[in-house]
Amino acid sequence: MSPFQAVFGLVSRGKSAVINALLGQKILQTGPLHGVTQYPRSVYWSAAKGQVQIELIDTPGLDEVGGESRASMAREVAEQADLILFVVAGDITRTEYQALSQLQTARKPLILVFNKIDLYPDQDRQSIYRKLEMLFAADRLSSERPLLAPEDIVLVAAEPAPMEVRVEWEDGRVTHEWEAPPPQIDELKQKLLEILNREGKSLLALNALRQARETEANLARKTLKLHRAEAENLIWQFAKWKAIAVAANPIAGLDLLGGAVTDLVLIRELAKLYGLPITNHEAGKLLRSILWSSGSLLVGEVGSGLLFGAGKSAAAVATAFDSFSGIMAYSSAAVAQASLAGYGSYRVGKATQVYLEQGCTWGPQGADTVIQEILQQVDAKTVIHRLRRELEGQ
Repeated sequence: MSPFQAVFGLVSRGKSAVINALLGQKILQTGPLHGVTQYPRSVYWSAAKGQVQIELIDTPGLDEVGGESRASMAREVAEQADLILFVVAGDITRTEYQALSQLQTARKPLILVFNKIDLYPDQDRQSIYRKLEMLFAADRLSSERPLLAPEDIVLVAAEPAPMEVRVEWEDGRVTHEWEAPPPQIDELKQKLLEILNREGKSLLALNALRQARETEANLARKTLKLHRAEAENLIWQFAKWKAIAVAANPIAGLDLLGGAVTDLVLIRELAKLYGLPITNHEAGKLLRSILWSSGSLLVGEVGSGLLFGAGKSAAAVATAFDSFSGIMAYSSAAVAQASLAGYGSYRVGKATQVYLEQGCTWGPQGADTVIQEILQQVDAKTVIHRLRRELEGQ
């Protein structure tokens, strides 16, 4: 695995020219126009006499007009890089400071490459660093300081401006020609080799760990997304089964007990789905926590259970004397009680789903706050209406 270094900067700062100078040949296109680099491009630089290869990524300018997607792409490259080279030229602008500040959030080693030193001979590391400190200090919204030190600033001239040279010929003629001086890039080469020799293996290891952590997080998010759809279906099925069971039971009080057992089974099945199996005791504690943290859920289900349960029992007795009126009364009470019971089970399932997705914890907000937020998101009219339709279609 090669060390991975991303080269950033605003347009026309000479990012591609810096890479070409390191390579010793013009591989990447350069030019006076903005936006020559349209997408990240990878090249390899053989350092230390070919013993080590370093992957260099040339990125689009971070301030290109209409190039928001390319700038976003550049920042994604930064997340994967082992080392970041930020190329500037001339006086550091506020736009460059903002881009540099954003790149610092990646918490990667960073080298500030001051290019075109042939055009700015009065610049030195200390003056450049003081300018950076002033920019960070002037930003009241930022409590950070530059993460680099003065020794992390290197001065280069990747593509020096052509110079007029006086040429004297043997026949006595004198002409003037334009000649491009060789790149002044040795300081950057030495800095890169110094970092590579000192902490190259550590950089690779740290970045590999970072990428592994991000991969694990992405996998967890995808797993949760997959489980979320399955959990939603499971919750709805239990809500429907509970509603049907409650509707069919004619004995008041027994339907409340059966409903509580159904909710406990739902909690355990959801736990299995998320790979977090819990005992009957833990499921009971979770159910009590959900019920007590949502008093309306407990009062509503118990109250409706007793009221409609008594009505169903009376209707069942009346059926023996007047079958038609008794059946109608029983059906009305059964559908009303069953819809509320199924709705209660649905809300228990949604609360349990959030609890399991957060690793069996309600988080810093506590059970009461989280459950109230969940209950506010569950549309009673929609759920009960759907349950009524399911029951009436049975």
